[in-house]
Amino acid sequence: MMLRGSCLCGNVRYEVSGPLGRIVHCHCSMCRKAHGAAFGTYSEIPAANFKLVSGEDDIATYESSSGVRRTFCRQCGATLQFLTAKRPGMVDLAVGSLDDDPGLKPALHIFVASKAPWFEITDGLPQHKEST
Repeated sequence: MMLRGSCLCGNVRYEVSGPLGRIVHCHCSMCRKAHGAAFGTYSEIPAANFKLVSGEDDIATYESSSGVRRTFCRQCGATLQFLTAKRPGMVDLAVGSLDDDPGLKPALHIFVASKAPWFEITDGLPQHKEST
């Protein structure tokens, strides 16, 4: 399986080989702010399965907390990855940046204890107060 993805302006393009991990909606305040939405949606993949096709010079990194880096396009601001020192060799890919259908649906919600007060979760997926 090969999936393609890109940022909003199209300068950053990537490919993912192999299947995605489970898709998770994260409601922590940092993911909400990074995405400008009620939650961020990610899928964990081995870093070895992620190949940057173009736009390396347009990728910026922000350390949002100790041991956590978030990547985004410096031109359009699109969120791309969540990288944590707790899981070296793995990449949490921002699913919204995929151009292709991953063939998976979201599996659960995490950090719902800090979800946006204006958002109601109604999809019936499992909800966890913290991470899993």
